[in-house]
Amino acid sequence: MGERMNRTDFRALFGMRAPVVLPVIHVLDTTRSLQNIDVLMKEGAPGCFLINHDFGVDRFLPIVREVRAAQSDLWMGVNFLGVTGRDAFPKLAELQRTGCRVDAYWADDARIDERAPTQSEAQEIADVRGEWTGLYLGGTAFKKQRPVKESDYGRAAKIACDWMDVVCTSGAATGIEAEDAKIATFREAIGEKPLARASGITPENAHRYATVDAFMVATGINFDGNFYDIDRARLRRLLDVAEELGDKT
Repeated sequence: MGERMNRTDFRALFGMRAPVVLPVIHVLDTTRSLQNIDVLMKEGAPGCFLINHDFGVDRFLPIVREVRAAQSDLWMGVNFLGVTGRDAFPKLAELQRTGCRVDAYWADDARIDERAPTQSEAQEIADVRGEWTGLYLGGTAFKKQRPVKESDYGRAAKIACDWMDVVCTSGAATGIEAEDAKIATFREAIGEKPLARASGITPENAHRYATVDAFMVATGINFDGNFYDIDRARLRRLLDVAEELGDKT
């Protein structure tokens, strides 16, 4: 079940009052991942997520280990694309047992079912979370997953609070921002629970999302037409916008 972390606690993990900007690196190999990490660290991003967009988990895991070995102090999360926590948590536990720290796991689909009286699949995931000690960010009404009716956004978000540390939602597709009304509904439903947003965040629209606690961003800070590499200038602008939002809270 989800820990009772509130949004102030979440931001404090990073020493921030502002929304936390967490670049998402679409991993190709260790070298390119480390090059992107060097960029984000030099610009002052507090951490990042790695995602295996182009290959399976088995090929991804050695890269995760190599990145951690090269960057022992980095706050690093992962997304194992195409699997849920039921498969991911045992792998995360094994990484932890063998000395590879992963600070967070983000699942596109936390298997929340707002139509059901009980959350059997979310419970199965909770049952295998076990000894792994990182944060769980669970996708709810998330892109490329089972569609959720707009009228059910609030119910889905409220249910999600009990099954994860940070509730995470998105726009309709990669690079498409979430509607303002959707974010407002989620915030109202989850209260002081941390809220993360993936897809469509850019330096130009981030000012609209002061109620979001984490910006998980890839295409919005990458070079045009480049799915893999962070544009330092775009990242800098997004970090500046986030800092301005923090100054207003």
